[in-house]
Amino acid sequence: MALRDILKMGDPRLLRQALPVSRFDTPELHQLLQDMQDTMAAVNGAGLAAPQIGENLRIVIFGSGQFNPRYPKQPPVPRTVLINPVLTPLGPEEESDWEGCLSVPGLRGMVPRYKRLHYSGFDAYGQPIEREVEGFHARVVQHECDHLDGKLYPMRVRDFSQFGYTDVLFPGLDTLPDD
Repeated sequence: MALRDILKMGDPRLLRQALPVSRFDTPELHQLLQDMQDTMAAVNGAGLAAPQIGENLRIVIFGSGQFNPRYPKQPPVPRTVLINPVLTPLGPEEESDWEGCLSVPGLRGMVPRYKRLHYSGFDAYGQPIEREVEGFHARVVQHECDHLDGKLYPMRVRDFSQFGYTDVLFPGLDTLPDD
């Protein structure tokens, strides 16, 4: 198991535009994906983007196919590796919900996201992936892909009265540990 350090807000590497992956099914890519999976699992993450561990590549992983204790009211999202993603909203409808981030520990904010979207990209072997999703699944994909464009969720918060420390916003709720 190779756990990687997760960069925190303020690190300039989180603000870069990530570079596309040009070679698939390489030992280096598989090792990076394993490191990302191990790191995400160790902290109960809903997802992780390569820039969060200092790798400036257009790679996100998300979901586990199981309940996530950090998001107790949300349905499971399938385990996914998504390389060089392209997101296309399916309509203008947005919905707002609470988000946290492994790179912004201890905080939560109300973030608007497209309700439905189509995403495409590639898996580790260069095989195409295409899905239409909605709700929490769509939110997770948008959140992770923002990291590839140097955006952190606080940059999307519209009402800062709905942004703060997790333990203050959700007192006594022990299922939301430090993000």
